[in-house]
Amino acid sequence: MTTTSVAAAGPTTERLRTLVAAIRETVDRGLPPEPTARLVAERLVPHLGAPDLLTPAQCEPDPAHYRQHVLHAEPDGGFSVVALVWLPGQSTPIHDHVSWCATGVHQGEEHERRYQLVPDGPSARLLVTEDVVNGPGEVAAFAPPGDIHSVRNGGDRTALSLHVYGADITRLGTSVRRVYRLPADR
Repeated sequence: MTTTSVAAAGPTTERLRTLVAAIRETVDRGLPPEPTARLVAERLVPHLGAPDLLTPAQCEPDPAHYRQHVLHAEPDGGFSVVALVWLPGQSTPIHDHVSWCATGVHQGEEHERRYQLVPDGPSARLLVTEDVVNGPGEVAAFAPPGDIHSVRNGGDRTALSLHVYGADITRLGTSVRRVYRLPADR
């Protein structure tokens, strides 16, 4: 399994505080997970690529594996905002999540491979359903079940993305529910 480097929340920017308030307003509507994730993804769009969104420290990579900077965790556990910084070639294992998620690419590009879990006799296998490349300003949203994927920086420069999870990952320690080590077919 790929290890993640986690950096704790530090100073924040005015733009990030504005984004967190918009996310809070959306989450507080109490909608089901899928529409919440889609609406939160829409809230990310105007902030992606803005030079005043993150501090320089929140953009720092780790040479060994992608780095996770926790930017905000809502006190009631309703959501967390994380910046993921990826050097070229860094990736996640195939995994799913504990909650809904909205992501947006701030710089660079992320290559995502999506999977479907397929029964195969007494066990199961994974079927590749889609390969997606998200560039700056592009967002994605998903909710369990059916949110199995892997993500990597397939570009030649640092990638940075914002991830909003519908859970307090500082309390849980991770957004990952399960890592899959099953055979995968196209």
